[in-house]
Amino acid sequence: MKNFLYPARSPRLRRLFFFGLVGLTTVFAVGLLTSVYQKDGLSPLELALLALYAILSAWIALSFWSATLGFWIQWRQKDDYAIYACARHAQTEAGGESQAPLAPLHTALLMPVYNEDPKRVFAGLHAMCDSLLNTGEQQHFDIYILSDTRDPEIWLEEELRWRHLSRTMQGKIAVYYRNRVQNTERKVGNIKDFCIHFGGHYRYMLVLDADSLMSGETLVDMVRVMERNPKVALLQVPPMPVNKESLFARILQFAGNVYSPIFTAGLNYWQLGEGNYWGHNAILRVQAFTKECGLPRLPGREPFGGDIFSHDFVEAAMLRKAGWQVWLAYDLGGSYEELPPTLIDFAKRDRRWCQGNLQHSSLVMAQGWHPINRLHFLMGIMSYLASPLWLLFLILTGVDAYFRSQSLPVYFTGATLFPVWPASYTVEMATVLVVTLFMLFLPKLLALALLLKQHTLPLYGGALKAGLSVLLETLISVLLAPILMLFQTSFVVAILLRRNISWSTQQREDHQTGLFEAIAAHGTHTLLGFIVGWFSYHYINNFFWWLTPVLAGLVLSIPLSMLLSNLFLGIRTHRIGLFLTPEETSPPYVLQRLHYYLAQPDPPLLSNQSSSRFMQVLLEPPAHNLHTAPLPPAHHGKRHRHYLQGLIYQLLEEGAERLNTAEKRALLSDKEALQTLHILFWSQTQPPFAQQEQQI
Repeated sequence: MKNFLYPARSPRLRRLFFFGLVGLTTVFAVGLLTSVYQKDGLSPLELALLALYAILSAWIALSFWSATLGFWIQWRQKDDYAIYACARHAQTEAGGESQAPLAPLHTALLMPVYNEDPKRVFAGLHAMCDSLLNTGEQQHFDIYILSDTRDPEIWLEEELRWRHLSRTMQGKIAVYYRNRVQNTERKVGNIKDFCIHFGGHYRYMLVLDADSLMSGETLVDMVRVMERNPKVALLQVPPMPVNKESLFARILQFAGNVYSPIFTAGLNYWQLGEGNYWGHNAILRVQAFTKECGLPRLPGREPFGGDIFSHDFVEAAMLRKAGWQVWLAYDLGGSYEELPPTLIDFAKRDRRWCQGNLQHSSLVMAQGWHPINRLHFLMGIMSYLASPLWLLFLILTGVDAYFRSQSLPVYFTGATLFPVWPASYTVEMATVLVVTLFMLFLPKLLALALLLKQHTLPLYGGALKAGLSVLLETLISVLLAPILMLFQTSFVVAILLRRNISWSTQQREDHQTGLFEAIAAHGTHTLLGFIVGWFSYHYINNFFWWLTPVLAGLVLSIPLSMLLSNLFLGIRTHRIGLFLTPEETSPPYVLQRLHYYLAQPDPPLLSNQSSSRFMQVLLEPPAHNLHTAPLPPAHHGKRHRHYLQGLIYQLLEEGAERLNTAEKRALLSDKEALQTLHILFWSQTQPPFAQQEQQI
């Protein structure tokens, strides 16, 4: 089959142009700062400042030119390297093959979960099923819930909700569920387990996250793009943030919706077929992934050794190394995700991502990677190293300003009769600051101009409210920048000191940050802001005024964190038309269905007349039969059988609340033990659940 991606001219011209712009911009920015220092010669301190600024300005220029070129592409509405547009054009040229049949082998939708809220997970899956049914292509898709859940209560509720969804979709879409005995290698091991046991039945797998949501049209379009491009092993669709109501999350949702299109178009401008993988909302060719993406275990211990945390970057690089293409379908919508609801939750997620990205430092120089994939590794590392580098730059700038403030000017030297006035750096430093701020904030204005050109401003509340939202988002991002800088710096330092983290469940539900939680998280930030502010005001007064935006964010970090987590303010800004997104003003069908299922009461199958889901399995025949049916026959040694017998006696004598998580899982994993307990409890209890037996 013909590959429709590349037009006649070479994509190397794009990369030469892009990286040339980044290089020239970096040289220009560093040249400005050099002109400030070189009047009196360069001291070691000034050389260090120049080196830091060179790295940071290159990092800013990379983002700036990605956004600028992405804006130009979106403005022209023409891109020869937009994979989805190319596929649609090819269908038109082929005589309208848009309704061509999909792959003979089905596509598997994988939903890996780990102690997530079952109601949200299955409401999202139900919404996607409804959207798929609308396309008429549902027969080409199967759904797999791949559970690594350890909590017995959540595990059992997952089973009950799976059974309800499976019965609802019976004869329409096959829905499968399994809970792994051991969650080795985290999500990587979960996906690997699927590929080994079920992957041979599918040509493609579409990997979701617990908070992912994708429209049926997008799912079908992704498969068709893969079918038309047999050299593509991975197609990533950028997700838009949705569905949160806290002020913090709504601001991020607005920013993501307004700014992301130009950034993703710009990324595709230079990465092309060497794209990246973000771990979810992407479709992969199963055979290629299974063959090429067996991840190694890194030497040494965590955080730098052991299992690879940020597996997605590495998997994309391994596919490209084997000759496959990886593309970012920036022009394909209908892909959504949810964000952490508070600043503290956002930082906790960042801590895990930081460890995963820094772990790539041992992979950057490995043999065989494509240069763009090496750059992806470096960008992931730099996204967290930038914070300590900015902090070091600010510290060294303050030290330099302090030394300058302490030196006495010499007005007369030698035999001259005229005074030599001290050089003023105000204009030069102001120019450096303006250039830096220009590269940081111009993309926001470009994104707003694009909305005006596309006539989509009404979806964002109109021109006035959209402009005000951009202004407020910019001011809040300025205040948050130093807080996130200190958070990320502490993460980097902790990782360099080899402090590992546990892979805990994310807090996804909207909630508000309490005073004591805010003090615990931001107390150090506030104290540091006051100390640095007092010292700079009294000893480097001119530098203090340059530093006020940084100090303001740190001093206000506690009330700011609490304010941004506020649900009332989030809902209020929605009502007055601030930080609106198209998903709020005109919700797509799949999002409407998600809200519908979240608002529905639990079906009869999930009614629980027992004290817990664990006791429900022991007491109620429908839940008991559902859970025990897929359990394999027990083949335990004598010691384990005695252990289970002891747990049975402990449960009967002391009650279920005295068992810990591991003990409950041991009983729930053994069919014989459960049947024994079920018979004992049923024989001692008035059977009020017999009428529900027919539900399973």
